[in-house]
Amino acid sequence: MRLYHRGAAFCIKMRGKPSKMSEKRNIRDHKRRLLAAKYELRRKLYKACCKDPDLPSDMRDKHRYKLSKLPRKSSFARVRNRCISTGRPRSVYKFFRISRIVFRGLASRGPLMGIKKSSW
Repeated sequence: MRLYHRGAAFCIKMRGKPSKMSEKRNIRDHKRRLLAAKYELRRKLYKACCKDPDLPSDMRDKHRYKLSKLPRKSSFARVRNRCISTGRPRSVYKFFRISRIVFRGLASRGPLMGIKKSSW
């Protein structure tokens, strides 16, 4: 399962209270991640059966039909990495789960452990 490792507590500790829109986006993203994790094994099984050339075509079609009946939002392709403090969908560092803009501010202020803004 591909769930993230740092939650909203990290965000509140680092940045303060997130805005309502970013909070709503992150809740929606969290629900989508849970749904994708729930259907992950079933989706992989159906996909493997669809791609198996040894199975008869009617059985492959049946699995393809079952795959199409799964919820659309249960695919990991629809999960978007978002910044936990701003809700920004682009340029998010996976390890920290914050955007480059927030990361730069936190790095210069110093609350990120082991990260220091370089200067030469």
